[in-house]
Amino acid sequence: MLIGIGIFMGILLLVLVFGDNGLLELRHRRATYADLLRANDRLTQANVRLSRTIDRLQHDPAFVEALARRELGMIRADELIFQFQPRNPESAP
Repeated sequence: MLIGIGIFMGILLLVLVFGDNGLLELRHRRATYADLLRANDRLTQANVRLSRTIDRLQHDPAFVEALARRELGMIRADELIFQFQPRNPESAP
């Protein structure tokens, strides 16, 4: 009788640790949950940055101008751009 109870307890322990909803599965789900929380935080921060950028694009002309200069290489109507050719050592006097 005692051996039967021991075997039953051993099987029960194995099911608790390795079963479909056992301790190993619980550990895996907690790790997955922590990963999802970190990904959610990163996405939330990205959304905040994008919202700020959208707001600045809609309401800040200086930001739009700086962005156009940087991204598109645009200049103002009253500006001149001088492009100098690099000196060729062979053609120098």
